[in-house]
Amino acid sequence: MKLQYLGDSKDSFKWDYHHFLVQTLGYSQLKIAWTISPDDNSSEGKTSPELFPASPVIIELCKKLRTTRNPELLLELPTATGANYQVSFHPKAHLNDSASPSFFSDLTIENQQVIFLDPDKGFEPERSSTDKHVRYADLDSLIKSIPPDTVVTVFQHHRRKKFTDDFARIRERMLSGYSTAIYWQSLMFVILSSSPETIARVCAVNRAYAKNRPIHILA
Repeated sequence: MKLQYLGDSKDSFKWDYHHFLVQTLGYSQLKIAWTISPDDNSSEGKTSPELFPASPVIIELCKKLRTTRNPELLLELPTATGANYQVSFHPKAHLNDSASPSFFSDLTIENQQVIFLDPDKGFEPERSSTDKHVRYADLDSLIKSIPPDTVVTVFQHHRRKKFTDDFARIRERMLSGYSTAIYWQSLMFVILSSSPETIARVCAVNRAYAKNRPIHILA
């Protein structure tokens, strides 16, 4: 991601959903694995956080992120929301000029953990894959290494096809694991686990989330 996106409407969706997911599952850890690339000269990242109806606390946090451009504020997410989980970054030196196919390697794996992979460009496409994508082989290794109650979420931007079609193809290309997804406008999160029971729990969380949010579920 780029710092210019911090605190925009997609960020509001991003952190509102992940807070809801971790809290509703009753998990103890949200681990964010990402890289942050240099800003570009586009007009992207200027939408107001209020465009997504996140909780007021999340919207206020996004406003601070937008003003300070300091991602370290996300470590305060549980304190701001009164939750009892912890947020951590992987790697700790998360600011980087480019992603790496192994940017989420050497993760500290724990039970009852949500691991959020936030690459520059989402899943690798059919052609022209770069180091800024999440590769299926790397994701397969991660899925096979996690406990059954651990959840992995992956950022996926809109890439000129319907999210329903994109998610179906992602599922076809996955080498292991179980999945579901949610999306809003041009942003989708694919949620993965090594356990069908855990994905069933996530689907229940997503249905609860959708009651008060304008999101779409792909099960």
